[in-house]
Amino acid sequence: MTNRHAVVVGAGIGGLTIAVALHRRGWDVTVCERAPEAPVTGAGIGLAPNALRALGAIGVDVSRAIGSAVPATMGVRRPDGRWLTRAGTEDMKARYGMAPLAVPRPALTATLSAALPPSALRYGTEVTGVDDAEGRPTVRTAAGPGLPADLVVAADGIHSPLRRAYFPAHPGLHYIGETAWRTLVEAPDLRIAAMSETWGRGKRFGVTPLADGRHYLYATAVVPPNTPFTDPRTELRQRFGSWHAPIPALLDRVRLLDPADVLRNDLYDLAAPLPRLHHGRIAWLGDAAHAMAPNLGQGGCQAIEDAVVLAHLLPAGERGDGGDGDGYGYGDQDGDGRESRDTADPAVPAALAAYTAARLARTDAVRLRARRVGRLGVLRNPVAVAVRDLALGATPDRLALRGMDDLFNGFRLPAR
Repeated sequence: MTNRHAVVVGAGIGGLTIAVALHRRGWDVTVCERAPEAPVTGAGIGLAPNALRALGAIGVDVSRAIGSAVPATMGVRRPDGRWLTRAGTEDMKARYGMAPLAVPRPALTATLSAALPPSALRYGTEVTGVDDAEGRPTVRTAAGPGLPADLVVAADGIHSPLRRAYFPAHPGLHYIGETAWRTLVEAPDLRIAAMSETWGRGKRFGVTPLADGRHYLYATAVVPPNTPFTDPRTELRQRFGSWHAPIPALLDRVRLLDPADVLRNDLYDLAAPLPRLHHGRIAWLGDAAHAMAPNLGQGGCQAIEDAVVLAHLLPAGERGDGGDGDGYGYGDQDGDGRESRDTADPAVPAALAAYTAARLARTDAVRLRARRVGRLGVLRNPVAVAVRDLALGATPDRLALRGMDDLFNGFRLPAR
């Protein structure tokens, strides 16, 4: 018997999650990542209840590996510190069974990487193309001979070369009008108990306590694309130094020992949905499939959902054994007691079509909702800002929380 082999392009959150999910279903997995090594710096990521449930479905307990500390309160504030809307952690636990968990991205990628055989991870390996995507794909890399695969997963990020290659008529990315700064700081003495996002006029500032005791800071401002900035700490102080506590004190903790200490990126989302999330034996997930604005904190969460649903729909890795004993086996795919290895085997292409059917509508709805929320956050007209703040402040907190039901309760494993 032989195992099916998947080549995953990209070792981000989505790429590592699908690698872990497939490995646990019996697949041989190779993850090709063009970066020379795993990240040791970076920003934070919020794992909403839907993402935590998806990770739990493949046996990944993030809280056990990274920590489970959560803030007492989450919500939106004005620059003077007044809360416009907020929800308590206990209320979220009562409604969704768990509260969101915020963790450093490098810690999450390390946790996922540790669940894979060391030989599965190939850093410094840039994928240059895929041959015979509709037959038996071979993944070409700059590092050596091609890698034959039963499945190729394009988790190659927002600027996905594989997306451009296989959907050349797609309009590509759309600049949402903002640039963003992200960093991690140490501030245990400030005793910050709230996860907050503060909305001003055309700019926002977020503070997220992480499970390891640090704080994830992010800020956005409306600027033209490719605007040059020299000193991010000075820029942040000029824009946000007069806002409510603890923002000024947190800005004083920002380090600039290394260029990676503060990440800055112009923000883009996908201009339109892809016509499908697969082509032949290639599947797209995460930002490569549906890049979205970070206004709902769902970009990484939807990548995790993609990965878990895709692995669930695919046949078991070992050929001809009738399943892998975890309740997800497919058994005989062609009626003769064997799962064939040749390119006529319909199991993988059929699963990818089911993946598109299961994920395309949900991810595009989240993408559009994130764009709409962003339009509120970047308002600059004083009258429009006042109306926005009045409307948010007048909405009962329980109704605002209920508005997240479709996101936080939306993860489902589809029927096969």
